[in-house]
Amino acid sequence: MRTSATERELVAAAQRGDQSAFAGLVALHQRKAYAIARAIVYVHEDAEDAVQEAFLRAYQALGKFRPEEPFGAWLSRIVANAALDITRRKKIRKADELSEFMPDRFSDPGESEELRRRLSSALGGLGDRPRAVIVLHDVEGFTHVEIARMLGIPEGTARSDLHHARRQLRKVLVDLREG
Repeated sequence: MRTSATERELVAAAQRGDQSAFAGLVALHQRKAYAIARAIVYVHEDAEDAVQEAFLRAYQALGKFRPEEPFGAWLSRIVANAALDITRRKKIRKADELSEFMPDRFSDPGESEELRRRLSSALGGLGDRPRAVIVLHDVEGFTHVEIARMLGIPEGTARSDLHHARRQLRKVLVDLREG
């Protein structure tokens, strides 16, 4: 169960040094953190590394967390930055196959393997930041403002990246709609 009261209590206890409270925060947010990291780095092992690095950074910076801010949003920014750091270090350009961790609308059994292959290829053809923006917005449901904060870019850049990423995907996948 994900209540802000429980989350706030866990944060307060973790800030006082309660390691089990921080473990509770990890349990609350690990699935979402993985989804964000996977959307950015696109490779399972790198996503796991990004999540681990992000939780370590969050633990180390817990004293800087402001309780009036939602913990999940704060953590999401750390996860996104950790994933982008991994991407920058490794210069990942090759898209991995979409996994079961992607939303149901991408893994519908009625969809053909060809559609999944084409979508994976189209997403892989986007730059790292535009791919992150489109997945964070269209799959994860984050707002432009939240995405801008997570990725450390202006809100207008997040909007522009989303627009251009969608346009590029439409161009690449145009024959799917016409068929």
